[in-house]
Amino acid sequence: MWKRTVQVIVAVTTCVALHGELSAATKKRTAPHPRKAPSTRSLPCGDLVGFQVLLDRQGFSPGQIDGLRGANLSHALSAAQSAKNLQPTGEPDCDTWQALGVNAGEPTIVDYTLTEEDFKGRFEKQIPTRLEDQAKLDALGYRSPMERLAERFHASPELLSRLNRGVPISAGRALKVPAVAPFDPDAKPVHDVANEDVSIVVSREESALRATRADGTLIFYAPVSSGSIHDPLPLGDWKVAGVGWHPVFHYNPNLFWDANPKDARAAIKPGPNNPVGVVWIALNIQHYGIHGTPEPGHIGHTESHGCVRLTNWDAARVAGLVKPGTPVTFK
Repeated sequence: MWKRTVQVIVAVTTCVALHGELSAATKKRTAPHPRKAPSTRSLPCGDLVGFQVLLDRQGFSPGQIDGLRGANLSHALSAAQSAKNLQPTGEPDCDTWQALGVNAGEPTIVDYTLTEEDFKGRFEKQIPTRLEDQAKLDALGYRSPMERLAERFHASPELLSRLNRGVPISAGRALKVPAVAPFDPDAKPVHDVANEDVSIVVSREESALRATRADGTLIFYAPVSSGSIHDPLPLGDWKVAGVGWHPVFHYNPNLFWDANPKDARAAIKPGPNNPVGVVWIALNIQHYGIHGTPEPGHIGHTESHGCVRLTNWDAARVAGLVKPGTPVTFK
């Protein structure tokens, strides 16, 4: 156990996976690459948010639920369609709407009543872009109650705003939110012993991660960001070395091609806005791992410094599926 713990700590210390928007400590937070605006044409069945919610609930993550068309939604639809023996068009059609279980009677949008707990805790309103400055913070928590709520329900803050126009964000108010299993950044994932034979495949071409059983059954799919021309994904077969929950990120500028050579090494405290998010899944290859992110809206739309990153809620789900020795293939 001690050896595995050391492997996790070393991996986080030397990872070269910090995403581009926060990479060399001088770049500003930016919006994700443009995606298609909400369609003005009604769908033959359902709606875009509904499709995203149903996909999420069945283990075909569309990433951040935002009600927008884009590659993440299209790829998740194709994965679900293939798994359900439908034509993998990647389009939100009626057959897929029915196959995703819309007739089960569960709504895709529900009311959530805000409590005092939603506003407690320390919020970091201004998180510095420089990693050396981030290291001065006691924790890398959420920047606002809205950011916390958005991540809890796998949604973009913009979607929550659209769903709740004119509703004050205060205790006792009811908000409309996606009907998904709420994400709790403080709940450490428990390994699912029912999936002992799981293997992980990350596809560079698809920008996606798949978790499958030995018989080929797909049990989880999620969009990822991975690699760039400067830090390509290390193709090949690897294994999980360990799982670290709420890791400290040790920034080493010598490992970043675009780092400022004057930067000092820095240890950045845990939290959902830590550069590697809430979880680090170490691999048996130095400097590389699978982890979360402080920018869920960028997943599938930007490149990384070589590692594989997912939304925090998807990374936590993967962490519950793997254990030391789980096969991981990068292709």
